[in-house]
Amino acid sequence: MATPVPSDPHQPLRDDVRLLGRLLGDTLRTTAGDDLYEAVECVRALAKGARQGDRGDLASLETTLSEMTLPTARDVARAFAHFLTLANIAEQHHRVRRKRDYARRSGPPQRASFADGIARLLGTDIAPTAVLAGICDLRVEVVFTAHPTEVVRRTLRQLHRRIANLLAEQDRTDLTSDEHQEIVTGLRREITAAWLTDEVQHQRPTPIDEVKWGLVFFEQTVWDAVPRAVRHLDTALRAATDLALPNEIAPVTFGSWIGGDRDGNPNVTPDVTRRACLLARWMAADLYLHEVTALRAELSMRSASDELRALVGDEPEPYRALLRTLCDRLRSTRDAVETSLEGRDPGPSDIRPLWDASELAETLRVCHRSLEATGAGIVAQGRLLDLMRRVAAFGLTLVRLDLRQESGRHTAAIDAISIAMGDGSFAHRDEAARLEFLLRHLEDDGRHIRSTIEEASFTGDVMDVLDTFRVAASVPDGSLGAYVISMAAEPSDILAVELLQLVAGVDPPLRVVPLFETVGDLQGAAAAMSRLLDIPWYAKRIAKRQEVMLGYSDSAKDGGRLASSWELYQAQEALVAVCKSRGVHLTLFHGRGGSVGRGGGPTHLAIQSQPPGSIDGSLRVTEQGEMIESKFGLPGIADRTLEVYITAALEATLAPGDDPAPQWRARMDELADRSRERFRATVYERPEFLEYFASATPVDELADLNIGSRPARRPGKTGVTGLRAIPWVFAWTQTRLMLPGWLGVGDALGASIGAGHLEELQQMYREWPFFQSTLDLIEMVLAKTSPTITARYIERLVAPERQAIGEELETRRADTAATLLTVTEHTELIEDNPVLRRSIDVRNPYVDPINIVQVELLRRLRNQGEDASLVEAIAITVNGIAAGMRNTG
Repeated sequence: MATPVPSDPHQPLRDDVRLLGRLLGDTLRTTAGDDLYEAVECVRALAKGARQGDRGDLASLETTLSEMTLPTARDVARAFAHFLTLANIAEQHHRVRRKRDYARRSGPPQRASFADGIARLLGTDIAPTAVLAGICDLRVEVVFTAHPTEVVRRTLRQLHRRIANLLAEQDRTDLTSDEHQEIVTGLRREITAAWLTDEVQHQRPTPIDEVKWGLVFFEQTVWDAVPRAVRHLDTALRAATDLALPNEIAPVTFGSWIGGDRDGNPNVTPDVTRRACLLARWMAADLYLHEVTALRAELSMRSASDELRALVGDEPEPYRALLRTLCDRLRSTRDAVETSLEGRDPGPSDIRPLWDASELAETLRVCHRSLEATGAGIVAQGRLLDLMRRVAAFGLTLVRLDLRQESGRHTAAIDAISIAMGDGSFAHRDEAARLEFLLRHLEDDGRHIRSTIEEASFTGDVMDVLDTFRVAASVPDGSLGAYVISMAAEPSDILAVELLQLVAGVDPPLRVVPLFETVGDLQGAAAAMSRLLDIPWYAKRIAKRQEVMLGYSDSAKDGGRLASSWELYQAQEALVAVCKSRGVHLTLFHGRGGSVGRGGGPTHLAIQSQPPGSIDGSLRVTEQGEMIESKFGLPGIADRTLEVYITAALEATLAPGDDPAPQWRARMDELADRSRERFRATVYERPEFLEYFASATPVDELADLNIGSRPARRPGKTGVTGLRAIPWVFAWTQTRLMLPGWLGVGDALGASIGAGHLEELQQMYREWPFFQSTLDLIEMVLAKTSPTITARYIERLVAPERQAIGEELETRRADTAATLLTVTEHTELIEDNPVLRRSIDVRNPYVDPINIVQVELLRRLRNQGEDASLVEAIAITVNGIAAGMRNTG
């Protein structure tokens, strides 16, 4: 039933934040005493005054915080960090609340909802049957990756989820006074527990810890969100077209890199990968066992089809009899996997484990057909149909694990083998000679390579590569997805992996996916793939399907956000053309980070701004670290995330936009070149910049915190080049300068405006989705900057002779913001997103004190040397600022 739109739809959010803040204040008083509470209130008042422009309050705020003892400063920072985390929880819940408001009211559906997407497609004269076919053919895969700057402990994540659940309970309109009070008491209890829980990880998480962390999301939200999303999609399609979805459809599936991504992480060993596969399979068996047990309890009917009766005989409850066997097999599967995880051979079992998803699917189909045939079709459309759709999406592995390794490691392994064969060095050959070697051995089934590996002795990195492929050959079928090659540049990089998996006996072989990351590699990607696809052996191997991954992080660190965006756009166009000309279906795998500086941003906007034709029914995309929590942490948020992915990919497939005008492409070439030139002149060609970066940000201190299993730097590399893109972005986010997201943009736009192209730029912004989304995201980055706070880092941490760099960067930041407003014709940053604008304005007075405390702690640590108490306090400020900025790297 439709309900009226509330006069102020965001008042409930304000009420939630106010309640949570009051309960946090009560907790501080109860657990830490009035002194801390009064110190926090004093700092809060000064921070608000400073934000309103009172320079006296700003000076008092700095003095107050700098004069605090370390324990007091740490606890004040903790208090503000906890408030920001609570505000985040309230905002996440409010997103769910607003989605429900849209569903209840009359009027236009929510943007990017299933109803909205289908209506817009039908409005462009796309036939209903074409919409149905597009949904049936859609293949979106979301790939979870571990995050070197994932800062919140899993223990606290679970507490935060319980707080969100209580906020949802509080929204019930039929609560009694006692029930409401119980909810408030529950919130007080959880907030107290969170305050008394250590938020700092004292040991660096292992890759297996990260695997378990990732699987929690499947258990708590994704497992239920997937069939729920398909059900909602079916409802929207029926309402708009009278057409229905097939029973077993999986428009969204899931992959993972957690436990398989060994690029630059020596902690991800072959055994870690083996255990990651087994842990996922154990959870899948456990989840299916619970679900089939519940289904068995529901299906108490006596009537059954002849097909089902043939399987169970004269059992009085035929469905339960059939499903009892299925439960036994799932239990046996779980036990066998558990035995393998303990390092023991499961051996034979009295009850055969279930290793083939098709057996599970067929058993469920038999039940479904029987219910339909005996007049119980409505029962078949409930839990049973959801379970069938889970099998279609998750199989028996829950999530398929990708393997990733850097191309040079494969070259080194082939080199060692070729030398052991007496065939000379592989690494020292040119590309043509490498291809000749690889194809010769691929075409003879790798016999000579295999015998050499069996007879020779290899150690170190070479053995690690060979053992990884042995594990890939040994894990149960369906456990693995793709093999991704970092820093791929030439066809030989792909064929080297093909040869290594062939000789290891990986059958069926994994998809081999080149990852083009740097600007140079992106520019050469189409040519490299053209040469590869023209090799007859390879063309036969891929059977007209190719996947290519594009790296957003390293390309942005290489040439800046604007240049990176354009290089990625052009690379996609060129790759689509190369594959289309050869009749090969291309799936693009987008390695997007959480922050704008690493390719992040709103999902629907990102997908809609891709080149026309680049999303042709299939899409893979990474979700990293804190973005997994942000998008899949709550059931309602997970529902919305899947809805947006499906809707955006479907629209991009069925109604791709127009190609940009030639003159706009030329203008974009100029902007990208100018932006890259200015970015690199600052970051790479200015010798003193690296020293400035190290002193003005906590980048070196971040490397010592226990916030990820992967090292912050690539082995053997120094400077900005060797620093991974995630800590590069994270460090600038902490100081509120957000430099990777905007540096070079203002220079490029300013030069173009100066050359008389303002009207053209404004038209490009209004009419070209790619250009509009790029500038909108940069505008969002600039809205999160805080020059007053950044200045504190410069003044207190940077040597006087280097401070001019910081002053220059601030001038360029301000110029970039002003230039961007001129092009977008906005009067203030993110004026089109008042909800985000208000969120930033509300958070600033709470983030500012944490920054000022961090500056003081960094100053003390650098003056005093290593101090465990200081390092722990800095970790607390890192958590708090990350919570306030709503992203890390």
